[in-house]
Amino acid sequence: MSFLDRIAECNAHDPSAYRALVCAGHSVGAVRHRMAERLRDFPAIFSVSDERVVLSDALTDGDQRSAAIERVVRVLEADGIVTGRRDEAYPVLVNWGDQPIFRIERAAAPHFGIRSYGVHMTGYVPSPDGPKIWVARRAKTKPTFPGMLDNTVAGGQPVGLGLHDNMVKECWEEAGIPAEIARRAICTGAITYRMDGEDGLKPDVQFCFDLELPADFVPRNTDGEIDEFFWWPWQKVAEVVAETREFKFNCNLVLIDFFVRHGLIDPGRPDYLDIVAGLRR
Repeated sequence: MSFLDRIAECNAHDPSAYRALVCAGHSVGAVRHRMAERLRDFPAIFSVSDERVVLSDALTDGDQRSAAIERVVRVLEADGIVTGRRDEAYPVLVNWGDQPIFRIERAAAPHFGIRSYGVHMTGYVPSPDGPKIWVARRAKTKPTFPGMLDNTVAGGQPVGLGLHDNMVKECWEEAGIPAEIARRAICTGAITYRMDGEDGLKPDVQFCFDLELPADFVPRNTDGEIDEFFWWPWQKVAEVVAETREFKFNCNLVLIDFFVRHGLIDPGRPDYLDIVAGLRR
């Protein structure tokens, strides 16, 4: 296995399995064929053809669309199709930086192929042998990817909160990092991928942050979502990423990006350009 294997796993998808989800003339998602047929049961909200699922033009603003989608999601939850409600609204955007065209419950976003956004932070301490990285293990009680390894801090990007403010919030909740330290985190770019998941398509964007932590700082979880932290030399982190599937799938890309940016992957290796290109699909 290799870094390219992790990248390929995050970009395994079959476009023929989906129909475009269209709102106000914009393609904003992708719906699996079985889900598209289920949405025929809501003719006042969706117009369904063999190629597209179109949100009704009678829903003329974000609030109306959001309310209509929420009614559908509640029915899908009652049917056991959508599970694991977070009560967290994700924005549905035509372009990053736009006002949301509507909002959708986080747990439902993959079923509609909505592009989700998140923040992922790599907390590290410099050393003569290269950075030592704080790695988190997700709580075994989490509804998604329980017990897997994770970035130092990570979270979804909800409606109504800026990226840096969200990063500061997540730093405290997940790792007990106080705001005065968390505000030093630097956004270094974003990784993107398009992946078939159990619940649907994940065409997601994760904004990457680096945070150099004090050598004597030890993270501690405050919200029950992390069971433990490990302080590993980057070489061990790289080995686990390349040789196992112990990390949550998208965390691998965030860490590979960190290795590239910090010059820890030899640019002379034959797969270097494929690695760099694969992080932004």
